[in-house]
Amino acid sequence: MLKTIFFNIIIFGLLGALFLGAMVFNNMYANSVGIDLTERKIYSLSKGSQKIAADTKAPITLQLFFSESNSTGMTALRDYKARVQSLLQEYVKLGKGNIHLEIIDPEPFSEAQDSAAAFGLTAASTGSFQNTIYFGLAGTNNLGDTMVIGFFDPSKEAFLEYDISTLLYSLNEPEIAKLTIVTDLEIAGGENPLNGKTTAAFVLYQQLEKMFDITLISSSTKSLPSNTDVLLLWHSQNINEALLFSIDQFLMRQGRALALVDAHYESDLMAQMGSVGVNSSFLPLLASYGIKFDNENVVLDALTGLEVRNPAGGLIRHLGFLGLTREQINPNDITTTDLDSINGASFGTLSLGSNSLLSQTVLLSSSAANDLMPAQRYMATRNPAVFAEKFTKGDEAFILAARYSGSAVSHFADAQAPDGENIIRRTNSLNLVVIADADIAADRFWVQSSNFFGQMVSTPFANNGDFIINTLENLSGSDGLIGIRSRATFDRPFTRVQVIRLIAEENFRAQEKRLQKQLEQTEKALAQLQIPDNNVALSAEQEATINGFTEQRMAIRKSLREVQFQLQRDIEALGDILKLINIVLAPVVLVLLLLLIAKICRKRAPKTSF
Repeated sequence: MLKTIFFNIIIFGLLGALFLGAMVFNNMYANSVGIDLTERKIYSLSKGSQKIAADTKAPITLQLFFSESNSTGMTALRDYKARVQSLLQEYVKLGKGNIHLEIIDPEPFSEAQDSAAAFGLTAASTGSFQNTIYFGLAGTNNLGDTMVIGFFDPSKEAFLEYDISTLLYSLNEPEIAKLTIVTDLEIAGGENPLNGKTTAAFVLYQQLEKMFDITLISSSTKSLPSNTDVLLLWHSQNINEALLFSIDQFLMRQGRALALVDAHYESDLMAQMGSVGVNSSFLPLLASYGIKFDNENVVLDALTGLEVRNPAGGLIRHLGFLGLTREQINPNDITTTDLDSINGASFGTLSLGSNSLLSQTVLLSSSAANDLMPAQRYMATRNPAVFAEKFTKGDEAFILAARYSGSAVSHFADAQAPDGENIIRRTNSLNLVVIADADIAADRFWVQSSNFFGQMVSTPFANNGDFIINTLENLSGSDGLIGIRSRATFDRPFTRVQVIRLIAEENFRAQEKRLQKQLEQTEKALAQLQIPDNNVALSAEQEATINGFTEQRMAIRKSLREVQFQLQRDIEALGDILKLINIVLAPVVLVLLLLLIAKICRKRAPKTSF
């Protein structure tokens, strides 16, 4: 017996020593090695982020500012900070010594707080100047360039990895991306064909000039500039064959592009006068890649149609002018996640061809209350009321904008190569975003410009510009940046508790409703008995009746409070029981099971004599 006890003590001692040794070894030598066993891989980086971190060639310093002292008691925020820090440490591990992380607590009136303010980080107020919360990131490269994330918003955790990777990529590649725009529209300003006056540049073009190195070419140009990083095809119609070949080969070489195509571009002044016929885009490359763009029909939508002025001066819903809201905007793509509204007109539709090898991510869609009208009839219709008269409701949403990626065959796969050139006939990495409307970029659908003391001020009333700029920024990044997934959130609720909560609420709400009805009836009867005239004396019977109703009202109110209290208490009790089972009981059962297995193995082991 003593030998067995002594033997067990030695075994447990050795196991304890082994455990402590493993912990020390992990902290000292194996800190960069880990396995993410979470269901949605919330502690690991996507391949795109891994590539961006590994490609860091020069030193980058990341400074994570977090107000430790001022965030006491903010458990959720502090937990999120731990997850942000853990993710940043993953970048450091993959950075091959070029990424350095500093954790800084900007205490009130300290130099650290001055640094946070100098970087432009957001100081979240908690009601006192001394209790502001900093929770942001500042990154600096060896050239002195600085990029910041002003504040890590827990509600945007799904895009945490993308934001950090974008910051790193911008510090790695500080040069401005080169954007080539192919269009015959006067987007940079020109002459109004109606009055001969000079028109201003599109507001979107003015914004793009601040963010990209732009080269503007027409459809008659023979080739794209060789230094093009990202391409914008803006209502392409008559692109010559040589330029079409250059665009195709740019995309086959893993180039990135945004195409604004339209079933009927009606923001053209001549189109508004009805003098140019159907003003649709034509881009034959799409069909070759397996993307079906219907430019012969216009989407009508009864749910998202915008109100416009009719000839009589009143308001009427225009089913061809769509005002898309969050219901029709993809909340899970990095380009559309924060957008509230997008306006456009005469949308075409998109879909994948039957033999397409591409993957399609829908960015914008119509509502299900839609219909299609031939573009020719739509163009010829001047009264918006006719659209409602001809409308036949459908039951499936149309795709209005989408991201396409994957394998595609060149439009010139069967063509003979021009002299001195090789044709790339296939790609496995097409990166193309298509928006089936070019009016979306016209000023009148998203921004209002006004003269403010001699200076033009543009005020957006929709997110059209944000959508296009977000898309171009995303496409102008590295292949790794484009492919970064939205991260899963850390929150894993007890779904069983939520189900039980709903059932309990239904039961208690029924009782609460019954008591509330009794209370209303009692108060009504009481109000009828009470006489406002002080000169009229109440009989003893009336006083007794009033007192009875008053006591009944007090009793009902007490019962109502008890029901409300019981509702919350029972729900919390149900949650506590399930948490106890998951957190405490399950490990205890596992330990007992292991002890049972150990006992069985000891009994079956051959006895040895000493």
